[in-house]
Amino acid sequence: MSETTPPTQQEQVEEPARPQAGEHEVRARIEAALYSSGRALDAEQLAKAAGITSKKRAIDEAKAIQAKVKSSMSAIEVVEYPGQRFAMQLKADYNHVARKFATKPLLSKAALRTLSFIAYFQPISSADLALRRGSQAYDHVKDLEEVGFIAWERTGRSKLYKTTTEFSEYFGLSVDTQTLKHQLERRALILR
Repeated sequence: MSETTPPTQQEQVEEPARPQAGEHEVRARIEAALYSSGRALDAEQLAKAAGITSKKRAIDEAKAIQAKVKSSMSAIEVVEYPGQRFAMQLKADYNHVARKFATKPLLSKAALRTLSFIAYFQPISSADLALRRGSQAYDHVKDLEEVGFIAWERTGRSKLYKTTTEFSEYFGLSVDTQTLKHQLERRALILR
């Protein structure tokens, strides 16, 4: 009869180490994160999504996805924003097509109009906004803050509203206020 020592309790509870994600899996995870986020993701967020620790590798994989999407997709693009942040989005030329098939808009048409006023007249006071858009603008402001498209700062008893970087990235517009106004005028997105 051979003597064997029974496994210790620690050996019984130990789980096998999770295998390292292969190159295909890392890229697929980053692609999934970009597809589902609806916003730009930085290197740390991409690495976390991929289950890796290397931010450099995450950026390299995002750039590889960007190149593949550019060569194989016509209406979708992966855009790199300042600060090595990436977003997968619909090219602006195809927004009119997507609108016809979108199931639920992010914002109501009235809230979008209020947003366009804030973008064009920024910084705009809450009183001036209510004068231009009516008292329902206060409800729109709550929705716009919730999605991260506007920010405000207090000046005396009033608030001054302005758009955020997230707004510019989401709509493919400039973060520079003057350039943004020209883009809105060209796209006829402002009602004077």
